[in-house]
Amino acid sequence: MKEGLDRIALLGLRGRGRHGWFAHETEHGQTFVVDLVLHLDTRAAAASDDLADTVDYGQVGQAVLSVIEGEPVRLVETLAQRVADACLVEPRVQVVEVVVHKPEAPMPVAFTDVEVRIVRSRP
Repeated sequence: MKEGLDRIALLGLRGRGRHGWFAHETEHGQTFVVDLVLHLDTRAAAASDDLADTVDYGQVGQAVLSVIEGEPVRLVETLAQRVADACLVEPRVQVVEVVVHKPEAPMPVAFTDVEVRIVRSRP
């Protein structure tokens, strides 16, 4: 990560989405869980003690939930990218790590979780 960046983590953002490759996934939906790590400089916020100088993680959470519950996509990779894009709208966020968990993925074997992890940064 870039030198001098701090981290704000939002873990376990949960919503019901209709994302998936199979028709029954888009018809019935399933639970998706997202973990985020936002990388930004928090020194101005620490000095001012003012929310206006940092990221409002409540608003970020709402934006991510809108992506989870919004327009269906076929791949978890696409969903992860859309979540990253929603986080990078916030100008203070320089880098975002996104993990999308799909614990109810249709698989023919027993498993605990399927996850896609991506890291995206501002150009």
